[in-house]
Amino acid sequence: MQEGPIVNKVAKSGLVTIDLEEYYDDTPIEIFDLKDYLYQGLIIREKEFRKNLEEHDWTRYAGTYVAVHCSSDAIIASWAYMLVTTYAQVYAKEVFFGNRDDVRYEMFRRKLDKIDWSQYDGKRIILKGCGDKPVPPSAYLLTTKKLLPYAERVMYGEACSFVPVYRESKK
Repeated sequence: MQEGPIVNKVAKSGLVTIDLEEYYDDTPIEIFDLKDYLYQGLIIREKEFRKNLEEHDWTRYAGTYVAVHCSSDAIIASWAYMLVTTYAQVYAKEVFFGNRDDVRYEMFRRKLDKIDWSQYDGKRIILKGCGDKPVPPSAYLLTTKKLLPYAERVMYGEACSFVPVYRESKK
């Protein structure tokens, strides 16, 4: 058996790893659920709603992202979301329509939109799959969509164990 230097085959493979955790925004996300303000679980009554919003402790949203949504099947007038925003925006870093996953996706989208994806032209890309931070599937979808015009290959996982997702067809 011949002994020699240890060769890092992954480093020589030309694979480029993109770790979406690097684009994770760790700002806390607070949920404001309009369900809690519905009269008999069905409708928002404007006068009561305004009074409840005035009495609500908005300081708890200081420095957070606020996700405003209604988890029940009630039909909510647009002005209700607008009114919540007027209160929350004073304290929150930003107010969004939707749930926690919607906010996470939006934060990833904003960061991914700033990348010059042409830098990956002709490259073999691995989107790192394991991590400690919650990267939503929507962020992987968006990243793949942005890579397709450029990458030769797109894979998911780790260099030692990946799932092939896309391979450029040879013309």
